[in-house]
Amino acid sequence: MVNGGVKLSDEVKTYIVQALACFDPPSVVVASVKQDFGQVVSRQAVEGYDPNKRAGRNLSKRWRAIFEETRKTFLEDTATIGISHRAVRLRALQRMADKSEGQGNMVLASSLLEQAAKEVGGSYTNRREVTGANGGPMEVRGLADFYADLAPKPEPGAS
Repeated sequence: MVNGGVKLSDEVKTYIVQALACFDPPSVVVASVKQDFGQVVSRQAVEGYDPNKRAGRNLSKRWRAIFEETRKTFLEDTATIGISHRAVRLRALQRMADKSEGQGNMVLASSLLEQAAKEVGGSYTNRREVTGANGGPMEVRGLADFYADLAPKPEPGAS
């Protein structure tokens, strides 16, 4: 595909197709191509490499196959995405909370602490759970049961 008279190499085309398959928006791909390859490509030219867009409806089988395989791998392999791991998210929240507290932004720090507690699960909740003896279910008793407990008990063997 020609963009402003400059033919893109297969390496750049592959990069564009794979970035789009990983849900990077065209504007981000344009900036990445400029930074990584030193080539200026238009947003419209980038959209031509996305078979899910109207502009990419005539994309060759080769690029479609690369797009589909990359998308499939991307969706199946979240392990390579750092933020998908709780420990990574908690460390980032820790850094942000420390920085916001250091800057005196207690509202943001508080919000970040709340988010971290939610991330851990069960640490932040306004719900109270009450259990009975040894963590079992609560015994539900009515007022009549309460008064019955207060009434004098007959002595064993007394009639």
